[in-house]
Amino acid sequence: MGPVVGEDGLARCPWGDSDPVMRAYHDEEWGRPVQGESAYLERLTLEAFQSGLSWRTILMKRPAFRAAFHDFDADRMAAFDDTDVARLMDDAGIVRNRMKVNAAITNARATVDLRDEGGLVALVEEHRPDAWTPPADTDDVLPQTPESLALSKALKKAGFAFVGPTTMHALMEAIGLVDDHLVGCHVSAGT
Repeated sequence: MGPVVGEDGLARCPWGDSDPVMRAYHDEEWGRPVQGESAYLERLTLEAFQSGLSWRTILMKRPAFRAAFHDFDADRMAAFDDTDVARLMDDAGIVRNRMKVNAAITNARATVDLRDEGGLVALVEEHRPDAWTPPADTDDVLPQTPESLALSKALKKAGFAFVGPTTMHALMEAIGLVDDHLVGCHVSAGT
């Protein structure tokens, strides 16, 4: 399936025209570069929490995630203890999955530890593909790539959790390391 034309006359990736929440995310954020450690940690965390759920669910809970995780400040998250885990598990505003909550804390600690080696941003950016061709239709969208597999391995080696190659490809899409907007989508660089 190729791009679909919405009520506003703009062609979009099919998932980006399902409702106003998804349309705004598609048009204004997905595939665009982010800046800074907390922005990368936020996207990494949200991609992990999204695993097995709809992205719309995560977007609707995003303000609560930001509050619960102190705007994804790695130092503050890295200091979380059992009391914080209990607080997060009682927070109906976020996804209450103990493994994912623990992974978020683990990843914050790994982010802090990685600063001496260039930091999370540098490590992720090292895995940007040299060349990327936007997909023509949804059948051409890959669930993972050699770059997302390499990023997954590098993050796991650095102590990160819930960073499988499919989740890392989703991260790479979300932060613009790859452009998976379909050719013909009004946001695609390949249009």
